[in-house]
Amino acid sequence: MVQTETGEFEGRGGMIFWQAWVPADRVRGVIALVHGVAEHSGRYEHVGKRLADSGFAVYAPDHIGHGRSDGHQANIGSMDGAADNVVTVLDLASGRHPGVPRFVLGHSMGSLITLYLATRAPLDVAGVAISAPPLDISAGSALQRALAPALSRWTPNLGVLQLDSSMISRDPEVVRAYDADPLVFSGKLPARTGAEILRATETVTARLDRLTAPTLVLHGSADALAAPSSADTVEQRAGAKDLTVIRYPGLYHEIFNEPEQDAVLGDLVGWLEKHLTAR
Repeated sequence: MVQTETGEFEGRGGMIFWQAWVPADRVRGVIALVHGVAEHSGRYEHVGKRLADSGFAVYAPDHIGHGRSDGHQANIGSMDGAADNVVTVLDLASGRHPGVPRFVLGHSMGSLITLYLATRAPLDVAGVAISAPPLDISAGSALQRALAPALSRWTPNLGVLQLDSSMISRDPEVVRAYDADPLVFSGKLPARTGAEILRATETVTARLDRLTAPTLVLHGSADALAAPSSADTVEQRAGAKDLTVIRYPGLYHEIFNEPEQDAVLGDLVGWLEKHLTAR
């Protein structure tokens, strides 16, 4: 049995909504699950329940500007603020389940936030797991990238980049559900979010040697939204001695929503279980 809980707290940038999937029996570890851009934590219900079935209490916030949290639609506010809110959720989870190992799991922009957090200062976790990290971004023209900081400052909510939902998964039902989800933002991403992502990719890439926590990297080889070469960057530059990189041939961006999701989640659970004693 898995128990579902929800709550909120006053975070950086406004009120943050969170939801959790908690084992009815003994909790072996806690996980802060960090979702991607334009989506929300509810899209990870199947992930949270699968992890809870394996003994992990999973706490997932909606970022500022996303889901049920405060803010202008899809405007992340700041990468530092998003990272601070993840810390708050992680500490909240630890307070509810003291004495067990802690992990952070991020997908896409959520993996970028996770890497930003884990390289900003030492992070008290047993490990971090990232899916489809967007470190190698080719979206947007050279002019758009050059103008990103100014647009972020003066017109932060201006739409600048349209994502192609057909590239999230090879499963048409997943794409249809995504397009029909009222909590998914379907417009052009705001200038502030685009600029914060671009800035964070540069910052994280430059300080990947500070990534010392045990790390799992998962990436689909046919990901057209976050270049698979990003996994190569982490593999080549991370300072972590305990580093596992798994590439999935032919899988699209949302590997937890691909037809092969059971195998992917099995790899994730296996890695987490191996690191339950890593403190």
